[in-house]
Amino acid sequence: MYTLYYFPDACSLATQVVLNELDQPVEIIDVQKVDNFKAINPVGMVPVLRDNGNILREGAAVILYLLNKHQNTMLPATGVPREQAIQDIMFANATMHPTYSRLFFIAQNITDEKAKQSGFKATAQVITSLWQVVEQQLDKQNFLGGDQPSAADIMLTVYSRWGANFPVDISLGQNTQKMVNAVQSLPSFKRALTAEQAQSAA
Repeated sequence: MYTLYYFPDACSLATQVVLNELDQPVEIIDVQKVDNFKAINPVGMVPVLRDNGNILREGAAVILYLLNKHQNTMLPATGVPREQAIQDIMFANATMHPTYSRLFFIAQNITDEKAKQSGFKATAQVITSLWQVVEQQLDKQNFLGGDQPSAADIMLTVYSRWGANFPVDISLGQNTQKMVNAVQSLPSFKRALTAEQAQSAA
């Protein structure tokens, strides 16, 4: 069984959803309940996945590890479709995720209210422009991976939830909102949310 260290509604949620899609049992541990999480991950970030004695860090690396290890439809085996799937995962992890992270940084580190609101507005505009890139890719298909949800769709859906925590206006196109709604309706996504909520209540 895998062990996943997570923070509620963080990017680790995507890893848990992928594990559910792969039908892999997982024990989830809230890092807020771990005495010295930096002993497990020196940078203190989630997700961290333990596979027997192997500890894996960094969201995209963890997801690619799982997709390469287990048979699935989320990562094509060869060719251009595989390269596109990897590119989509990297876009989600290395472009969209850090841009959303700016909102958390602004909220936690900028005290001047005028500067804070200006930072929120500028970041929201950049995020909206990134969602327009997603919207274009979804112009002729339901998901980034085609007819079925890919890991990147799952990752982006998790990130899309974060905007509600801030006083920002982030616009998702019609195709993108349809994709996000479809991913959030997946049994694997609902199961992951329920698992996190149960841990929080424990």
